[in-house]
Amino acid sequence: MTVPTRRVTWSRTVRIIRSIYPPIDLFEDIADPADWEALASAEAKFNPRIRDSIGDLSKVPVARRVTGPGASWVMAPFVHCSPLRPGRFTDGTFGLYYAGDSTEVAIAETIHHHARMMRATAEAPGWTSQFRELIGAIDAELDDAKGRADLLHPDDYGPSQIFGTERRGAGSNGITWPSVRYSGGSCFAAFWPDVVPIPSQGAHFAYHWNGEAIDFVKRLDIGEVMAITQ
Repeated sequence: MTVPTRRVTWSRTVRIIRSIYPPIDLFEDIADPADWEALASAEAKFNPRIRDSIGDLSKVPVARRVTGPGASWVMAPFVHCSPLRPGRFTDGTFGLYYAGDSTEVAIAETIHHHARMMRATAEAPGWTSQFRELIGAIDAELDDAKGRADLLHPDDYGPSQIFGTERRGAGSNGITWPSVRYSGGSCFAAFWPDVVPIPSQGAHFAYHWNGEAIDFVKRLDIGEVMAITQ
């Protein structure tokens, strides 16, 4: 099957992650990424928990690793992936860097998944986890999933996970598609860290859970509260 591709050039992309996620100093260091396993092994001799913090470095080939200030934000989803946390285009055995083309898209996408987790664990109503916004960019040739209804189902990720696995194996940089959670918005998922430039930190948010859905989002730096309609 021929997969259409297109050049995706967005000067601003937004990824939203949990604020509690700790930075991994190893990725911020100027050390050659080829030396990371050796450095991690040495540090683990003094702190057995360091390997859990660093993640599974074998998930990312040396040539595709990134380092420098902010590199942890890019490396983290690739080295801390898990089948317990699958996504639209991965079953969790490999990581992806997901982002949207606006803050609104990124919030809508994360609200959906956060609400599903809150519902599954029967969490009490209240202000829940805090999140941080990562502002980046993208300029890469990506597979275009627009028009592929089988890949854009609101809840069934089976076909799209198979597609993602196949395209990653075929050497694709990643996938772009119209947001399923925010009309008019777009998303992308990069298969490797070096596909995206290192982002910078933006705003911080908190999500309010009313027992059934996320109904408010608060921007913590300015105190603005946005009502969510679903």
